[in-house]
Formats: sequence, C-alpha cells, structure tokens
Amino acid sequence: MTSYTQPCRMSEMAITVLAAELVSKIAAGEVVERPASVVKELVENALDAGATRVEITTEGGGVALVRVADDGRGIPAAEVELAFRRYATSKISSLEDLGRIVSLGFRGEALPSIVAVADVELWTAAGSDGAGTYLRLAKGRVLKREPCARPRGTTLTVRGLFRHLPARLKFLKSSHTENGHIANLVSQYALAFPGVCFSLTCDGHSSLQTSGRGDLRDAVREVYGPEVAQAMVQVHSGDGDIKVEGLVGPPSMERSSRRHVSFFVNTRSVRSALLLRATEQAYAGLLRQGRYPIVVAHVIVPADQVDVNVHPTKAELRFSQEQSVFVTVEQAIRAALGQTPLPGPKVVGFASSPADQQTMWMVSERQPTASNPAASSSLPVLRVLGQLSQTYIIAEGPEGLYLIDQHAAHERVVYERILDQWSGRHMEVQGLLQPISVELAPREQKLLEELEERLRQFGFHFEPFGDRSYLLRAIPAALAGTNGADALRSVLEDLDRSRRDVPWEESIAISLACHGAVRAGQVLAHEEMKGLIQQLESAREPRTCPHGRPTMIHLSSRQLEREFGRVG
Repeated sequence: MTSYTQPCRMSEMAITVLAAELVSKIAAGEVVERPASVVKELVENALDAGATRVEITTEGGGVALVRVADDGRGIPAAEVELAFRRYATSKISSLEDLGRIVSLGFRGEALPSIVAVADVELWTAAGSDGAGTYLRLAKGRVLKREPCARPRGTTLTVRGLFRHLPARLKFLKSSHTENGHIANLVSQYALAFPGVCFSLTCDGHSSLQTSGRGDLRDAVREVYGPEVAQAMVQVHSGDGDIKVEGLVGPPSMERSSRRHVSFFVNTRSVRSALLLRATEQAYAGLLRQGRYPIVVAHVIVPADQVDVNVHPTKAELRFSQEQSVFVTVEQAIRAALGQTPLPGPKVVGFASSPADQQTMWMVSERQPTASNPAASSSLPVLRVLGQLSQTYIIAEGPEGLYLIDQHAAHERVVYERILDQWSGRHMEVQGLLQPISVELAPREQKLLEELEERLRQFGFHFEPFGDRSYLLRAIPAALAGTNGADALRSVLEDLDRSRRDVPWEESIAISLACHGAVRAGQVLAHEEMKGLIQQLESAREPRTCPHGRPTMIHLSSRQLEREFGRVG
C-alpha cells in the first residue's frame, strides 16, 4: 500500500503579527533579488528625477559596493528621512494615478527594501536648498545625518548587500556573472534613454559609456558596436494612439538567443510575450529555426491603456488593446524589413586537401578500425540519391529510404571531432590572415572575461584592443569559413544559457558544432553529400545531433511496400 508523507498541520500554529524587521526583509526579498536589482531601482529613481547623467560603479559584482550618482532634482532636506519609509513616494498621490503611471517607479518600496538588506549612504542636494544632506543608514535605521557640500543631484552608495540576509547571499553567482547582469541592465537603460549619458564602471574597469546625444543609433553603437548600428533599419509607425519607433536588424544579423530583442513601452524596459510574438511573426520565414533578430523598439501607448502594476519589479505589463498593439508592432517591423534585401541561397565550397583548414568535411572511404569497431555497424552503407529542399539528403540503404537532416548530421560529425581533439589536447586552430576587431556588448565582455581560459583551450585566440574591443587572431578550425566575430558572440550566448548540469567542455563543443556545421538552405554537391554520409556512418552516435534531435528519418522497405499497396 502506498504511503504518503503528511503535510505540516499549520492550524496548530498560533496566528501572530510578524515583527516589523521580518516584514521589511520579506518585502526586500521581493524587490531586491540580486545586485542588479539594486542598480535597477537606483537608476530608475535617477531617471524619474530628471537626470541627464547617471554614473554607476560596482565592486565585487555589486555585493561589496553599488554606487549610483546623478544630476537630477535631488531630495529636499526636509524629506530625506521620509524617502526611506515604506510606501513614501513623490510619484503618485491618489488611486486615480494608478491608472496612468508615467514614471518608472511609484510604489515607494525600493529605498526601504535596500536599507533592510545593506548599509546605505546618501548625499543629496535639491536646487532649492542652500546645502546638501548626508545620511547614513543600517538595518533600516538612520545612524547619522549632517549637512554636506554637493551639486544638485543624488549619490547613493550601497555596501555589504545581503550582509544581514545571508540566506539570499549564498544563492548569488560569481562576481563576473553578477557584473554581467548589471551590464546588461544598464545597456537596456542606455537604449531606452538615448538622451541620458550613462557610465558603468565594474571593479575599476569601464564597461559602458554613452554620449547621451539623444540619437538611438548612437546608443546602439555604444552598446552593440558600430557594425550592428550601421546595419540596423529604421522602424517608424506614426498613425493612431499606438506608435512604434526604433531600429531592427536585417535577417542576416541573426543571434542565437532572444537577448538582443529589446522592447520599451513608454521608456520602460519590459518582458512581453505579446511583443515577442509580434516580432517573430514579422520575421517569419526570414530566420532559421532557433535564431532570433536584433530589435530595439520603443512602443508608445497612452498611459491609461497599459497596466504596469502587475509585477513587484515592474518588468511585466498588460495592454488593454492587445490586438491593436500586436498588429501595429508586427506591421511596423515587417515594413522596415521590406527595406532590406533578402539573401539568396548559399552555395558551399569545399577544399579537396585535408591540410586545408577551410575543409568542413573530407570525402573519404569508411574504414573500420580496431579502435572504432562500430564504424561499419552503426549505420548501414548508404547510397546518396540527391538533396531535398536544400536541407535534406536523400539516401538509399539495404533497409529502405533515409532522409538525413544535413545540419543535424554535420553537427554530430563536428561535435565528436571537436571533443576528440579536446580530449587529446590537439585542437585544430584556424589562424586569421588579418585579425578581426570584435566589439562586445557589456554583458558579452563580462562573459568573455569569465570564460576566457576555456575559450582559449578550444582555439579562440584574442587580445584586448580598447574598451570592450578585442582583436580575434585565430578561431577553432571547425568555424573556418564562418564569420569569426559573430561565431564568438554566439558561443558566448550559448554558454551563458547552457544547462548547468552539462560539463562546460561539452557545452562549448555543442556550440562550436552548431555554428560550424553546414546550414539548412545550403546547396551541396553530390560528393559533398557523400562525404558527409560517410563520416556520419563512422560517428559514435549517428542518429542524433548533440542537442538530441534526430539526424534522420528512416522509411523501411516494408513501410514503402505497405504505402504503395504492394503487401496486404
């Protein structure tokens, strides 16, 4: 008989009112998830105060120090202590205001939540005051207050984040990872507010600096680099109450994750399944499966048609006119993409010399060996018949018909080759005749710093070349013939979102194989298809790609006879 564990009988516990300190820490846990949460709240306060310059400094991934300085309106001396009380805010004053939120913050929970889990110092001066005010707080209490000299604006320093909440502290990642989250966050604000000058310094190194000139393309250049900014296409939809402004990347500038899709609703950076669906619909048929565009789009909606009060961190929202928003965004992006030429099918060229590093696979006879006894039995001998839709190889075997996904099959071949080279410590490297300059986004730079040694072990050779720029001098041979800069960015993205239970060397090998493999839509000559099939026959696990997808579909002779009515 199955037994079940009895749940805790909560009715046996007496109902009590929680202590004020415990309440404040519970509330802080909803608002302050990690150091980037602190940066978010302080930057939004600065922007709501009308700042035109915001300087962010962090140390130790934001745990040791977060400092945000701005030139906004400042806090009047008479209101300084009040700013740190829960639900104290200058951004709303009545129930009606909740229906028309025009500021980034409005709940009055940010500062008291931060003070509940860290030590805080504040320097602020309002234009109406003759001097500034200094305040030092810890555990939610004011420890010191005195006048100070400061120009108009606010500087707030947070030290020892989660020092008073060690249960949360142990769940944080490495400093590099936390800095990456902060860099990505500040990059989003730079794209949302191109008229504001942002600077981010992490552990003494400049991660981002924007001009604040008000040009969105300038902001994209400073976040993603000049190559991306130059290729982006203008989006403009000016009819009706709902408007869309921004820049979108051509289909050829695809990425391996949705991280480069940025939407701002009334300048608020948001996660919206509706806007993502509209984007994917606009790009339908233009991107390969599993690939995503670069989008920086501002959606302007009347304040009373959007509800931002649905999530503690205000990262999600609801539209009252969802269908209208969807159609407007989808049509605006599609119209912009109509200005870009669509690429034609690619034709792959292959070198015949095994010594040539441009070779993606070699045409060779399958030879069973003692070290690979399964080479002749893992798959039957197949005879290539042709190519279907520039994506599938049609082959005949003694057991019937095979449809082979050329990308998945080549992924398997390249993946096993890379792992064999890595385990034998003899990675094949393709030196570049001319070094490639790679401009990384702030988060990509943090990932590169964290993963530098691992990337070098697999054949990426690069060196610093200015702020967030690197010279790429060599790439893994598996990526020969590809755009080395795009491949490096894609590998960084793949590693950042790879499953933590997969060994890092396998994650890198999977990413390299994916980006180095022949693509769907590429025309292959008969000898090239034959060479790929022969190498797949020698693979250890030929029937699946490294991601677990099937490499082939098999229609047995019996199935074919049955479909054609040749058997009863």
